[in-house]
Amino acid sequence: MLPDEPRPPIDRTPGAAGGPGPARCYRHPEQETGVGCSRCGRPICPRCMVNASVGFHCPECVGEGSRQVRRATTRFGGRPAGDGALVTKALIGVNLVLFVLAAYVFTPWLGYDLELRSLAPDRTYPFPEGVAEGPDQWYRLLTAVFLHTEPWHIATNMLVLWVLGPQLEAALGRARFLALYLVSGLAGSAFAFLVAGDGMRSLGASGAVFGLLGATVVLYRRLRAPLGPIVALLVFNLIVTFSVQNIDWRAHLGGLVAGMLTAAGLMYAPRAHRGLVQGLTLAGVAALVLLMLLVGTAAYGG
Repeated sequence: MLPDEPRPPIDRTPGAAGGPGPARCYRHPEQETGVGCSRCGRPICPRCMVNASVGFHCPECVGEGSRQVRRATTRFGGRPAGDGALVTKALIGVNLVLFVLAAYVFTPWLGYDLELRSLAPDRTYPFPEGVAEGPDQWYRLLTAVFLHTEPWHIATNMLVLWVLGPQLEAALGRARFLALYLVSGLAGSAFAFLVAGDGMRSLGASGAVFGLLGATVVLYRRLRAPLGPIVALLVFNLIVTFSVQNIDWRAHLGGLVAGMLTAAGLMYAPRAHRGLVQGLTLAGVAALVLLMLLVGTAAYGG
């Protein structure tokens, strides 16, 4: 008998007189049946029959087969999705909405309320106080990552996000990609605060975008793809960062380093302990962000 050939039902139910009787469903003994599971041979009634390539399977065999099927994942453990760029599109959408609101609707006050600004208590400034003034202002570390007030600024950041985002999102999965973006942006804000702290102003997704640049370098290295194009793009952006005025190089550099560290942990995690290593990586980068904030706060008297 072939493995998938339907098997005759096995009678495990005694007849009314105590001897063998007609086959009855193993789950519904009141139901007589002439059909057996093609895998285990147990008698099954129409309510328990599950269509198979050959014959029918019982619910237990179907459940066992489902447990044995390995869940599909992306290359680095994420869950595959139909739209591999959904998070990228959502991030671009959020940035665009905030840009319109800050630049054309609630200008200039929304920008003042959301940008990253840290002032020592003895400094004066015409706008509301920033991060260093109290714990109620720490939200600026994140909101500044999504804030732009100049068309050229958001155009360049969103272009790079659209170019790099989909391939990273497809490789990492949505949750890991979003975590990479956010920790890179936060690290950029935290490093800017640590270095400039007293009297600084910063806004834009550049820290997060540089994190994606660093992560793409790690991805190409991990896949053994040619590094020339992505390294050239990174070098070009670094040259612009350090040669153009009014660009916060601190946020760019902080996001770049955080993105590379995060990507290394996500992409080089051993398969056997992937979830643990990736979780520890994200926790470690988050701890580094917190450490920079604590040191900066102590240094600038916040």
